[in-house]
Amino acid sequence: MFVRITTDASPRPNSLKDLGMTSDSNPIVSLNEFTYKKGTEIYGEKEPADYVYQVKSGAVRSYKLLSDGRRQIGAFHLAGDIFGLENGSEHRFTAEAIVDTTVRLIKRQSLELVAESDAMVARNLLNMTTSNLQHAEDHMLLLGRKTSLERVAAFLLEMDKRLSGVNVMALPMSRRDIADYLGLTLETVSRAISHLHDLGVLGFIGNTQRQIVLLNRQQLASLDLQH
Repeated sequence: MFVRITTDASPRPNSLKDLGMTSDSNPIVSLNEFTYKKGTEIYGEKEPADYVYQVKSGAVRSYKLLSDGRRQIGAFHLAGDIFGLENGSEHRFTAEAIVDTTVRLIKRQSLELVAESDAMVARNLLNMTTSNLQHAEDHMLLLGRKTSLERVAAFLLEMDKRLSGVNVMALPMSRRDIADYLGLTLETVSRAISHLHDLGVLGFIGNTQRQIVLLNRQQLASLDLQH
């Protein structure tokens, strides 16, 4: 986990309330909750995209398996995030619970119906789609142009903005997950984190090094040259 020094995360419509999609405000919307154990698939690639999902607790990874068996993680979905909103009729990625995770399910048809009559919901859905596109473009730049150290720095900065808590950020994903998200090997991610520790950017708590104190966010940002 990380001890957060400051935060500059900008508000974004990532919750049902922000979209006006709570059951109380929209009786037409039916919300169901399901809990998935760690490592359980929520939906598979090319399965019908009949539902939109929100993480109530836990965390989710969206990924593709490449032809050679490697896994490329496209995004991490944290508490409050909505995911599974597709342009087409099928899911483009597989979604899997990183830890024990509870999600809310909304019928896509109901969401689209409400958006037709509620300009605020329609605008927030457009903003969310634009935000997802921007994330995909940033991720493409990260994979194609950044060094391994820049990729790890960019990831830590992203998590610092997205995870909330009282001065503490707990990363639910493993270093293997981080490696598959950044297009790096596990060993390269571990070396980069160790290098950040040597630079005084990060500090470890405990012998397992599973808890990390973020000591210098400004220096971390300077290491991400495209930030």
